[in-house]
Amino acid sequence: MADAVVIGAGPNGLVAANLLADAGWSVEVLEAQDEPGGGVRSGRDVHPAFVHDLFSSFYPLAAASPVMRGLDLHREGLRWSHAPAVVAHPLLDGRCAVLHRRAVDTAAVLDADADGDGAAWLRLCTAWERLGDDLIDALFTPFPPLRPGLRLAARLRAGGGLRMARTLVLPVRRLGEEEFRGELGPLLLAGNALHADLAPEAAGSGGFGWLMAMLGQTYGFPVPAGGAGALTAALVGRLRRRGGTLRCGARVTEVVVRSGRAVGVRTADGDAVPARRAVLADVSVPSLYGQLLNRDELPDRVWDDLRRFQWDFATFKVDWALDGAVPWSSPAAAQAGTVHLAEGVDELTQFAAQIAMGQVPERPFLLFGQMTTADGSRSPSGTQSAWAYTHLPHRVRGDAGGAGITGTWTRADQELMADRVEAQVERYAPGFRSLVAARRVLAPPQLEAYDANLHGGAINGGTAAVHQQLVFRPLPGTGRPETPIAGLFLASAGAHPGGGVHGAPGANAARAALRSRSPSRLLSGAQRALTRRGRTGRAS
Repeated sequence: MADAVVIGAGPNGLVAANLLADAGWSVEVLEAQDEPGGGVRSGRDVHPAFVHDLFSSFYPLAAASPVMRGLDLHREGLRWSHAPAVVAHPLLDGRCAVLHRRAVDTAAVLDADADGDGAAWLRLCTAWERLGDDLIDALFTPFPPLRPGLRLAARLRAGGGLRMARTLVLPVRRLGEEEFRGELGPLLLAGNALHADLAPEAAGSGGFGWLMAMLGQTYGFPVPAGGAGALTAALVGRLRRRGGTLRCGARVTEVVVRSGRAVGVRTADGDAVPARRAVLADVSVPSLYGQLLNRDELPDRVWDDLRRFQWDFATFKVDWALDGAVPWSSPAAAQAGTVHLAEGVDELTQFAAQIAMGQVPERPFLLFGQMTTADGSRSPSGTQSAWAYTHLPHRVRGDAGGAGITGTWTRADQELMADRVEAQVERYAPGFRSLVAARRVLAPPQLEAYDANLHGGAINGGTAAVHQQLVFRPLPGTGRPETPIAGLFLASAGAHPGGGVHGAPGANAARAALRSRSPSRLLSGAQRALTRRGRTGRAS
């Protein structure tokens, strides 16, 4: 019998398992798919000469995360690779916003567009230099983040705190209007805000866009050399070296509860897998409470809150094997690993509004990944391993583009939507389509089939909007990995601090499990080491 059973071998589940093993616990991880990784996987399914990531690709949060850095995954062979530039956002007139690793280089791009915008960018960078370390500590600490929160509050008070707090809750459109005269600065912020499901007019989208831009400028948007699966392989290798076990093809169908405590799980094959100390669930919130637990084991308020749980946007992704470099009209876009495609903030607003109305967007905002630019091992010299994804409504009521996409995601729907994605790329890179040697289309049902946590293609574990963050995540009054069932902990992106590959939900669940099983409620030496690991210094 293992001390802990972890449901799900995504990055959060594997981080949790590693940290429990570090503390001396025996750990068994059960994964429904035939391979581990959840949203962090790669392969050669699109074209045998090209490596493509199945889901996520760029990992600024992993680079910033003290949890990930504390695992020393370089000892398992993990290597990070960077594109020459972090993010580019081209416009049809040839201008291009570019986020560089050096603030002065980013500022120079913005100043060339509008005099004074470079200085405005550097002011935002100064705020990051003052607050960034404590903000990251607070972000990756279980809620409420007492020590980092106090440090952050002290810094805010010392530096015009109310004004900065106001900046962080501004809609990104308003933040761009207040800080910049030209178009490129607001585009960098707004494009980064839409890495989550935050429209330009949403409260807090300015703070999120600023955070993502500053993370990119500080840490880059790195990729694992050789493919996203290299990150998973490092986590699995580390776990096994510490005595943990991983079983794939083992879908958990029930958390076994006795006398109000989780004592193990049951799989689809009927296997009973006991847990001596804890069960940690790297699964979605509706899956945990709505499928793996019996209704009579939960308070009525949980069911009422679960009815109000909101997913983030659905996702549609296309992968390409390209015979050459992307022919961007704006040459600066060729140097970036990530390219944002939308013609200004107004087009971003239209895109988000159409999703809110249940329409397939007429001109989808694209996050476009140039993987060979970021990591030369992804495809043969002179070619490009590329992808793009966009967001969609979960319930399609109409097609704003007039092509009759129904949202049932038949093969006809998929091809029409993939063609629309390619048409958007073609606007900014004429001749793009002529380079396509192979493509793979992943509509929302396919994404969910590869990873059940990606319900309808939702990739964030639930909306990033303020009404489902902090103390409201995953349900009001929680904000922590503990559940109403003793010994059961939520370790997925559904828990604080949410989506992204950073390992914090898994680490928070591991810490909570260790604390709950300490008879004196005092941390053992191993647990104190685990807690310190969450406060290690920043990487260069």
